[in-house]
Amino acid sequence: MTNKKGRSGAVRKKGLGKGVGSGGQGRQALEGRGPTPKAVDREYHPAAKAKAARERYEAAKARHQRGGAGAGGGQGQSKRKTDESELVTGRNAVLEALRTKIPATTLYIAARVEMDDRMREIMRIATNRGVAVLEVMRQELDRMTDRDTVHQGVVLKVPPMEYAHPMDLLEEVLDRDETPLFVALDGVTDPRNLGAIIRSVGAFGGQGVIVPQRRTASLNSASWKTSAGAAARIPVARASNLTQTLKELKKQGLFVVGLDGDGDVSLPNLDLAGRPLVIVVGSEGKGLSRLVTETCDAIVSIPISAVTESLNAGIAASVALYEVSKLRAAEAAAE
Repeated sequence: MTNKKGRSGAVRKKGLGKGVGSGGQGRQALEGRGPTPKAVDREYHPAAKAKAARERYEAAKARHQRGGAGAGGGQGQSKRKTDESELVTGRNAVLEALRTKIPATTLYIAARVEMDDRMREIMRIATNRGVAVLEVMRQELDRMTDRDTVHQGVVLKVPPMEYAHPMDLLEEVLDRDETPLFVALDGVTDPRNLGAIIRSVGAFGGQGVIVPQRRTASLNSASWKTSAGAAARIPVARASNLTQTLKELKKQGLFVVGLDGDGDVSLPNLDLAGRPLVIVVGSEGKGLSRLVTETCDAIVSIPISAVTESLNAGIAASVALYEVSKLRAAEAAAE
C-alpha cells in the first residue's frame, strides 16, 4: 500500500543514525555522566555520613595521641594510647610528683573542680614549671584513666617511668654510707601492691624496690596512686633475672631474706635485721618461686592468727619492714 501525498509521519526519515526507540533515547540521555556514584560518596547517604564520622574520630584520636587539643574540650590522652607516657592520678600523688620535679608534660584539671590547698599548690607548681594546664570535662578524665582509678579531678601526664639498675641502686646507698634495705618482688603482679610496698619502704627507712623484668607489676598510674607520691622519692630497679640479681647482691655482702608462712625463722627473732638486707616478697597465692627460695639466706615467717591464712604482698612487706626498722633501732640504742 502506497503512502498518500501529504500524510506526514507516514514515511521513515533517513539520516538520523541510531534508532529513535526509547532504549536509544535513554542511552543518549545518560551519555557523558559516567557510572552511578557509590553510596559512601553521596553526601546525604547514611553510608557517607558514617564514613565522615569515622574520619572525624580518627582525626580526633590522632590529635589526642600527639597531645593536641580537639574541639569541644576533647583534650587528653586515650586509654589505648600508642606512646608510653604514664598518667599520675589523685591529688596527693600529683602534688608529690610535682614537688619532686618529676618531668611532666601536661596537667589535666576537671572543669569546676573543688579547689583546696593541694589543688592550689598543684596549679602554682605546674604554672611555675611551665607545665601545660588543660581544663577538661570530668568525663574526659574518666575516659583517660582506668575504671577503678579515683583521679579526684586531676591527672598529670609524665614520660615513661625510668627504672634504675639494681647495682647502681646499691652503689648510691653505699655512697651515702647507709645500711642497705631493699624489697624485691617475686611474682607480685598487682600494681597497687607495688605502690603500697614503695610507700612502706619509704616509711620504714628502706632505699629501693627491685622488680623482675617479666611477670610483675610495673610503675603505672595505679602504683603511683597507691604509693601516695612515694614513687617519686623511692627508686624502683628492674632486674632482667631476679635470681641472678639476688646472687650478685649476696656477693656484694647483702643478705637475702624471703617471706613465707612456713619459714624457719619467726620475724621478731630475725638476727639479720641489722645487716645489709634484701626482703623478698612473693605472691599471696603461689608464694616464692623455687629458685628464689633456694637463693635466700633465710626464710622468715610472720606470726599471724589462725583465723587468717595469709597476708597479701603489700601488708606482708609493711609488717616485715616495720619489724626490721624496730630491730635496727633497738640495736642502735644498745650500742
